[in-house]
Amino acid sequence: MKRVAIVQSNYIPWKGYFDLIAHVDEFVLLDEVQYTDRDWRNRNRIKTAAGPRWLSIPLTHGPRSRLINEMVIADPNWNIMHWRALTQAYRKAAYFDEFAPALEALYYGCRDDRLSGINRHFLEGLCSVLGIRADLRWSTDYVTTGSKTERLVDLCQKAGAHEYITGPTARAYLDESLFRRAGIELRWFDYSSYPEYPQLHPPFDHRVSVLDLIFNTGPNAIEYLKIATSGRASR
Repeated sequence: MKRVAIVQSNYIPWKGYFDLIAHVDEFVLLDEVQYTDRDWRNRNRIKTAAGPRWLSIPLTHGPRSRLINEMVIADPNWNIMHWRALTQAYRKAAYFDEFAPALEALYYGCRDDRLSGINRHFLEGLCSVLGIRADLRWSTDYVTTGSKTERLVDLCQKAGAHEYITGPTARAYLDESLFRRAGIELRWFDYSSYPEYPQLHPPFDHRVSVLDLIFNTGPNAIEYLKIATSGRASR
């Protein structure tokens, strides 16, 4: 039974995104779709002593119809500024000193000038830090047809999926009957009931970058994900 998820790439996403990666055999990045402003594609939130803060990758201006994989970086020094902000926010976290070298290398080793490449760079690097086995693919690795749900079904078929896992918000637009007709089981991922962990700067906030979890819990980070009880993580 091959499990597949198909999602747009996000920048240093929250823990639930990595849980979804860990629960599937193949995670397809669907980046040849329209880029949306003020979304999670190029930004995410961290916690600071002054409250939540957005870290946003600056992008060049252009037509509003551009695709995610067409978005180009406006400032090549964005990674240096983001790492400085993370150092200031988390230097007092319990596991900052232990994990800072690997994460600093991830930031300073990011040389891509396109948003999609940057996001994949961090997704693969953070999966490695978390001990999650990940088979990431671009949707463009497959030749597909159709639009909306038809295209997702075609992608699943080309990837050899028996089961498609997606978040609950997809209920608003997916045509479930197309998956049934194709013989692909559709399963809704549950993002509720995550346990809290020791976190700087209360009150507790689940909706922050997974970097918050890593700096605060270190090698125990995987224990705060649902994958810890499924047997699909590598540690």
